[in-house]
Amino acid sequence: MLSMSRLPALFRSSWKRGAAFLLRPFSSVTGVTKAEEYAPHDPRTLLFTSESVTEGHPDKMCDQISDRVLDACLMKDSLSKVACEAAVTTGIVFVFGEITTKATGLDVENEVRECVRSIGFDNAAYGFDADTCAVVQSIHKQSPDIAGGVHTGHDHEFWDADKLGAGDQGLMFGFAVDETPECMPMSHSLATKLAQRLADVRKSGEVDFLRPDGKTQVTMQYRKDTEGVWIPERVHTVVVSTQHHDGVSMSTIQEAIREHVIRPVLGQMLEAKTILHINPSGRFVIGGPHGDSGLTGRKIIVDTYGGWGAHGGGAFSGKDPTKVDRSASYAARWMAKSVVKSGLARRCLIQVSYAIGISHPLSLHVNTYGTGQMPDTEIASLLLKNFDLRPLSIIRELDLLRPIYSQTASYGHFGREEPGFSWEVPKPL
Repeated sequence: MLSMSRLPALFRSSWKRGAAFLLRPFSSVTGVTKAEEYAPHDPRTLLFTSESVTEGHPDKMCDQISDRVLDACLMKDSLSKVACEAAVTTGIVFVFGEITTKATGLDVENEVRECVRSIGFDNAAYGFDADTCAVVQSIHKQSPDIAGGVHTGHDHEFWDADKLGAGDQGLMFGFAVDETPECMPMSHSLATKLAQRLADVRKSGEVDFLRPDGKTQVTMQYRKDTEGVWIPERVHTVVVSTQHHDGVSMSTIQEAIREHVIRPVLGQMLEAKTILHINPSGRFVIGGPHGDSGLTGRKIIVDTYGGWGAHGGGAFSGKDPTKVDRSASYAARWMAKSVVKSGLARRCLIQVSYAIGISHPLSLHVNTYGTGQMPDTEIASLLLKNFDLRPLSIIRELDLLRPIYSQTASYGHFGREEPGFSWEVPKPL
């Protein structure tokens, strides 16, 4: 875990002072003047950066819209087959994809508007308004070719674990590390908590000039211990960019974010030498879909491990659990966290792969980065004895036919303690 003691200075330089961005007693800079500051030469030290976004980021809005539609389907028909995408830009939301469901009275437009409203875009002055934005739909049924190869289109056969094949081919990863109690990388955990805190102080009114769009980023300094394991040592740099009302001074924004967002999250980890960049581009009034277009599935690293471990490339949101991009990724995280929490390794990466229409996975790979208490091949064998990786078995064990997905669509699918995140409950090994 991170040592709270003041460490020897590993990075020294003079900074270029950015007049509008200078904070005291904490540093905020417009540029780094020496390579040592961002690429240390000590081979026992590295810097690693993870980012997160708030629910008002346009890509994250699309993830939430897609999962809101998915939940609406599952609420009325737990066997709904859903692949729902969304895109947003100035004044308009597009919802499209393939949905086969017995749910009646499904009002996609209303789900979209309520989702946008809950995010906080409920005022035309913000550049996007839940009540006035256009909603365009293009939704059709799942391809019968896919249905025939995956679940045969018969509900009674859906419950045969050998007959429910994977919804597509692909490779999925799960990762866990002992840096935090929730077994998440500390750089990503802190970035996520900062984004969540931005939303919390906005919604509570604690900081009353914030708007929904925002991004956070944390650079951690790691040091290799005597066992060759990278240990988080200190917070090197924090970046927070937040949308705000017009007419608010930069100094007011910086002070509020530092005192109401960064300090409560970092606590003692916020040191005098921690570099802070708060709205480094300056004014950020235009945000959300009015500032940038958004699309479902473009924040897959934010959704997972912040760049640590690996990613198979498949997004999660808008997909029912027969799609192994989602369900098998949850299972892989479940396995990796179970390995770490059981004390079998300090760091664990799991890969599984599937072929469309085939129920059993094609492969299982385990990498404990040299931290395992037994060979990785033995851990893999132990996992195969304790986890059934056929899609239907994953769905049953993790209870994935519930309408639980809207809450996963912002602030990460992993490392969460709220009810519904069944894959975060480790299995003793």
